[in-house]
Amino acid sequence: MSHQLPPLRCTRCYTEFPVQSLVWHCPCGGVLDVADFGARLPGRSELATRPATLWRYAEALPVPELAEVSLGEGMTPVVPAVGLADARVKLEYLSPTLSFKDRGAVMLATLAKLLGVRRLIADSSGNAGTALSAYAARIGVPCEIYVPASTSPGKLGQMRAHGADVHLIEGNREDAARAAKVAAEAPDASYASHMFHPYFLHGTKTFAFELWEQGMPETVVLPVGHGTLLLGAYLGFQELLAQQLIPRLPVIIGVQSANCGPLAAAADAGSPSPAVITPVPTRAEGIAIAEPARGEAILAAVAATGGTILGVTDNQVHTARAELAGAGFYVEPTSAVCWAAIQAARTGTAPASPAWATAVPHLTGPLTLALSGAGLKSPN
Repeated sequence: MSHQLPPLRCTRCYTEFPVQSLVWHCPCGGVLDVADFGARLPGRSELATRPATLWRYAEALPVPELAEVSLGEGMTPVVPAVGLADARVKLEYLSPTLSFKDRGAVMLATLAKLLGVRRLIADSSGNAGTALSAYAARIGVPCEIYVPASTSPGKLGQMRAHGADVHLIEGNREDAARAAKVAAEAPDASYASHMFHPYFLHGTKTFAFELWEQGMPETVVLPVGHGTLLLGAYLGFQELLAQQLIPRLPVIIGVQSANCGPLAAAADAGSPSPAVITPVPTRAEGIAIAEPARGEAILAAVAATGGTILGVTDNQVHTARAELAGAGFYVEPTSAVCWAAIQAARTGTAPASPAWATAVPHLTGPLTLALSGAGLKSPN
């Protein structure tokens, strides 16, 4: 099918920008979404004839599949969670670069290929950088990734193996983002930001489409930092509901590290905006985001499903990671936050707080959780 690349629209002032402009934020300060392009999902009989990749949902994606870009991403398996009869695990860490970020990175790389972009700039805590590095290598475009100096060596090695120029920035995740934005001002550069460019979310929404085919859960539990998986999943569930393919939105429970949990703090306070926090280092580096770019949208999304956002401690994450490994799932600490929250709810050790009071009934019933990144990325 032919594709017309849909424009971008500011969520604040509603100004539209052609995607060819390479604009990644509105002058008014608002973040951008993709303007409606009539995304549709084919029927199950048609899907049954298609390859088991995210490109099976071509009619719902903003870019066409380019065989020279794709690594066969998507359609990760869903398996039972050992020891919990009513819990299932979606193994996102079996994606080509070992994290769910491949879903969005292939959208940005395909767009870059179509637009003839000459250089890609991004910032990351690790997984987005490894994914973009791999797909930049696929399209033969130089790639620069700005990361905190504390980023796991496994992730740094993966980026460099794909040929990325990796810049280690002293400070936290926000410092790396600021450095990348400055570099992206160069005239030959494109800021391939997983949190700012909305085409990325149209890749991660395929997580929701796959769950529709694999068995729609009552509750979905997801790690959340900048929220690219959570917001993508919410977008996908909305599109499914709009087409009357599901009867209701599943409840979404987001999980953060308590050491860096602006969204969890906001959920506890009943605030529509992320809390202002002083982040503390955490083992869950992939979600150590003190200033999420789409924080208000994340909080609104979980509230719309009847869900909330929780914080778990590093000790809980350490224990959860070991339990998952003992059940056959070797994941990085960021992935273990979801299991930590589920175990806290089911063992009666959840804190007494408004957010946990909302979450516990959902965490103790049928659910699916995402394991977002592989343990080899952060082996220690």
